[in-house]
Amino acid sequence: MNIHHLELFYYVARHGGVSAAARRIPYGIQQPAISAQIIRLEDGLATTLFHRRPFKLTKAGEDLYRFIEPFFGGLDGIAKQLRGGSEVSIRIGAPETILREYLPRLLKAMRKRAPELNITLVGAGPAQIEVGVLTHEIDVGISPLLGKRAEGVKQKELIHVPLALVLPKNHPVTSAEKLWQQDRIVEPLIAGRTDGAIHRLFQAELQKRKVEWFPSLELTSQELIARYVAEGFGIGLMLVEPGAVPPSGTKLLPLDGFPTIPYGLLWTGTLSPLQRAFCEEAQTLATAFAPK
Repeated sequence: MNIHHLELFYYVARHGGVSAAARRIPYGIQQPAISAQIIRLEDGLATTLFHRRPFKLTKAGEDLYRFIEPFFGGLDGIAKQLRGGSEVSIRIGAPETILREYLPRLLKAMRKRAPELNITLVGAGPAQIEVGVLTHEIDVGISPLLGKRAEGVKQKELIHVPLALVLPKNHPVTSAEKLWQQDRIVEPLIAGRTDGAIHRLFQAELQKRKVEWFPSLELTSQELIARYVAEGFGIGLMLVEPGAVPPSGTKLLPLDGFPTIPYGLLWTGTLSPLQRAFCEEAQTLATAFAPK
């Protein structure tokens, strides 16, 4: 039996399918390559190891997984032991803006505490971050804390982030209140997912002001919203995330009186010493970013 084929089968069996395994194998390999090599393993053993649709291990697959799991499941532990017990790797999930504006300063502080630190950064939205934490693809996530957490996910609030409108830099409107006073806002609203908690909160606040203004464009990231605003397609709704500055060619209008959005850390289980140190540094930096 090829040891690499066994490793691929371990990830497929552990995560319940080829596509799930491809997202979690700690090196780049595509689904077709995994499938092809698993078939070679099955051909060599002259048996089927799992049913594909829906996924389920066969009796032979269960027997093989029980045999190889202690070895592959214990690799991280033995690696840590051979390094003298020191932990050097952490996987962090966060929105793109946080990765760009907030994480560099945070990770610089972390390297002072752990000079040999290996870092994996995962750009994702709130739902994907929570799933990543639950499936152990991510050690610690930084995310908006809206709605209820899934069972088993723990959280720690770091900072409250305000909402703002983003407009072209030369736009004549100088405050959000001037928009609310209009009989009808003619400019298109550019926003993120309309089924998300942030959009629902924004619409609820508009209703209190008896303002009707619904998105004309629904985009997948703050970067895209800012780009379309800068190109003159409308007015955007954004979170003013820690460390963020107005994108080139735009200006921000604070949404006074609107609720702020809590941001914080997500994780499962008990934090390791390295993960706890990361959370401490995140709290320190968030305090520095907080409004005075």
